[in-house]
Amino acid sequence: MTNSTLPYLAFDPATRRLRLDPHRPAFFQNPYEAYGFLHGVSNAFFWEEFGFWCLGGFDDVNRLLRDRRFGSQNPAGVPDTRGVDQDRTHLAAFDAIEANSMLELEPPVHTRLRTLVTRAFVSRQIERLRPRVEALANELIDRFEPGGGVDLLSAYAAPLPITIIAEMLGVPVEMGPQLLDWSHRMVAMYMHGRTRETEDSANRAAAAFSDFLRFHIAERRKTPADDLLSLLISAHEGGQKLSEDEMVSSAILLLNAGHEATVHQTGNAVRSILAQGGDPRRFFASPEATAASVEECLRFDAPLHMFTRYAYQPIEVTPGVVVQPGETVGLLLGMANHDPLAFAEPLVFRPGRADQKNVSFGAGIHFCIGAPLARLELQVSLKTLFERHPKLHLAEQPHFRDTYHFHGLETLAVGF
Repeated sequence: MTNSTLPYLAFDPATRRLRLDPHRPAFFQNPYEAYGFLHGVSNAFFWEEFGFWCLGGFDDVNRLLRDRRFGSQNPAGVPDTRGVDQDRTHLAAFDAIEANSMLELEPPVHTRLRTLVTRAFVSRQIERLRPRVEALANELIDRFEPGGGVDLLSAYAAPLPITIIAEMLGVPVEMGPQLLDWSHRMVAMYMHGRTRETEDSANRAAAAFSDFLRFHIAERRKTPADDLLSLLISAHEGGQKLSEDEMVSSAILLLNAGHEATVHQTGNAVRSILAQGGDPRRFFASPEATAASVEECLRFDAPLHMFTRYAYQPIEVTPGVVVQPGETVGLLLGMANHDPLAFAEPLVFRPGRADQKNVSFGAGIHFCIGAPLARLELQVSLKTLFERHPKLHLAEQPHFRDTYHFHGLETLAVGF
């Protein structure tokens, strides 16, 4: 191995092998330093700690996310989140949900599921939620202690999206903390280096979450309402409908995937904007400025840094690197969003940049189904927060969690 200028990273240019522990604080607190080094030596490398080839160039990541020769569904039939020692008997409830998750499936099953869920989700007309999101944002800010401080993650970033998705689904809003607990325990399955304890906890959460949703689905079958569960029940396409198992998996996916990422992105965005200094309201002076600022936040410090895909045939992913069927490839979203070949001065926060684009929501057939809702929530919540508290400032230096895939802060203590 050849040492880089970064003491926690070793890279061999001859074999393109990288040694970099994703749990090293120097890395997960600021992955962009390592990304900058890697952009300079190779956008493709074999990451030894993960055991597969990774790509971090914007064009490569964007292309491979759309390449149908890759997919989320393991061709061997084993879910992506393998059990310790490959034994999955303790993950029956978790696997039952994953088996019907759009994230884990490919066409034609994925196509049918996504069409039906999109019909229900889009029929809510996301834009019409804007007044409700704004009212909720103001309600949450009203609860901040006057002249004091607050952890913005727990007091604002987390309750806003969980309340909106609970209202959309048609489940009791007061269940929000419990839904969050189940979500956190299930999402922990995707972390690097998880334990048997993590798996047991995720399985219990999956079983409880599933039972909860089945109860409410049964209620909606008897008494339909204007909510997402009722729409999922009634959605059909060419005579096809969602099974109950598919409804449960889809509802859990909408909550887990949408909520986790939105909370992290809200915290990351506030941190990014405060780092610019000056009056933060300048970033939200018009609807166009607000939209541009949110897009730059999504690019500048994304909440998800790695998606994985399986190869379905022998494929040369980059010159000299061929992956075989069943092998995993890591697509580094955060690194791609900072590719100097795709962005002028990628480390500079510049809303409205001419080269504005990002892969933070993925691309291709697995592009995030909740992206319109996430964008709306971010636009409204950030604009409202800084309009109400233009003197908002960090009360202490925030730190990122030791969860490389899910790049988010532990807390965000602010004063105003």
